[in-house]
Amino acid sequence: MLRKGLAIAVLGLALAGGPALAAGSQKEPRTVAWSFNGPFGKFDRAQLQRGYKVYREVCSACHAMSLMSFRNLGQKGGPFFDPKYPNPNDNPYVKTIAKDYEVSDIDGETGDVVKRPATAADRFPSPFPNEAAARASNGGALPPDFSTLSKSREGGPDYIYSLLTGYVTPPAGLQVPTGQHYNPYMPGDVSAYWKGKGHAPVGGMIAMAAPLAPEKVTFDDGTKSTVDQQARDVSAFLAWASEPKMEERKAFGVGAMVYLLILAGLLYVSYRRIWRNVAH
Repeated sequence: MLRKGLAIAVLGLALAGGPALAAGSQKEPRTVAWSFNGPFGKFDRAQLQRGYKVYREVCSACHAMSLMSFRNLGQKGGPFFDPKYPNPNDNPYVKTIAKDYEVSDIDGETGDVVKRPATAADRFPSPFPNEAAARASNGGALPPDFSTLSKSREGGPDYIYSLLTGYVTPPAGLQVPTGQHYNPYMPGDVSAYWKGKGHAPVGGMIAMAAPLAPEKVTFDDGTKSTVDQQARDVSAFLAWASEPKMEERKAFGVGAMVYLLILAGLLYVSYRRIWRNVAH
């Protein structure tokens, strides 16, 4: 009787907990065939350059990249790498990009905080002086830093791409709060806002409105600036920003595997030669 009672209780909890466990789910990110996928994948330089432009003209108004320096753009594997300038601090294109930004500095004579044009050695400045200012400008929401966003979100660039292209009209019966926007790829639980029939839809609320629009960014290489293209390019750029040494890591890994295979072959030949006259 005790076992039967426990079994009924467990079954009741499972049934009662079913909807609660289902709540908070979101759509699986769409899979994109990125050029940098796989052990031999590499970043598409043209795509990274377009992605940087999307970040600069759209995303940088709210999102910082505090761990990135301007010179990272010109390092080997970066979007603006030029073999003529192995030292990215000397890259003239990177210098030009840096001058478009202003960073805080200290006046050597007065000690006052002053603004000056950034140099290649400076880090990307934050669009807000502090967290309170960032929240005040975004309805209480804190825009995430983009330095490692691709690594810190499950799904990586697939998730970012899906989120940026996933804004849809809310289903009938979903009451979206003021200042919020429904996105099926956003992790969350919308059951509190669901007034329709059946289960609440998957997805969550996000404070950021759809940031991309057709022709919002003009690409220098003539690529058609659709929402899909902008989302792909900025997602690739953020994947690079999260791991700017990825290509070097993969090259080292392939070289290490080749070395180990050669070493294994030499060890096997040595073993056969040394023990060839010994009975086993």
